[in-house]
Amino acid sequence: MIDQRKEPIEVCPGVFLIPAQRPSCHVYLIVGADKIVMIDSGIDASFSDLKDALSDIGFTPADVDLVVNTHEHFDHIGGNKYFYRTAIIAAGRLAAAKITEKDAYVTMYSSFSADYRYTKPHLWFENGAFIDLENAKLEVIDTPGHTSGCICVYEEYNKLLFSGDTVFAHGTLSAIAPSGSAGDYVHSMDVLNTKKIERLFPGHGSLSQTPSEDIERASKNARTRLHEVKTGDTWSESTPLDEPGQ
Repeated sequence: MIDQRKEPIEVCPGVFLIPAQRPSCHVYLIVGADKIVMIDSGIDASFSDLKDALSDIGFTPADVDLVVNTHEHFDHIGGNKYFYRTAIIAAGRLAAAKITEKDAYVTMYSSFSADYRYTKPHLWFENGAFIDLENAKLEVIDTPGHTSGCICVYEEYNKLLFSGDTVFAHGTLSAIAPSGSAGDYVHSMDVLNTKKIERLFPGHGSLSQTPSEDIERASKNARTRLHEVKTGDTWSESTPLDEPGQ
């Protein structure tokens, strides 16, 4: 359960951060001209806090039109069930397959007492898919590494990156989970390094203050990790646990 709910933050016009403490993830709300997109849904136990945060912004769960899961882990998909009847649930193709088949080991549901009902996506994204909100244009980018099903969402007009667990502030990378790959991580960071990114919004921890530098550092970290995997050394960097900030 999340302790001491934090207030939502409008991190840029029409984009809201709903911060969370572990084991949940941050949730982001993108308010389009006619549709509302939510990035990730947190753990199911945090839904009450998520509902209150949506109310603070001026919405209800029924106002959300599309929920995009950045990957298949329980802390990013647990709240899907509360939007299942009123919104489209979406994920990258590989993540969607694992969620749909209720692969409890890969989704990490096997390690937690959680309700798996109504989490599966209605929509399976392919790399390069676009979501046009008129005032925002979202591109789906496959970024495997942490898991094979990871995606990032890039907002083209304002150069925003919603990175899930792919990359965090300071260029920190996630652990490589089952189905993940150090080699994939290198390629994914190279892809992100071709994008002009002015704001970086990760799934956990602080917001990036220096997104371009952080992506460059993450690309180097990915290569270091791959080298250490090849040589049998232990990777020491871990997912950040600090609190979100602007």
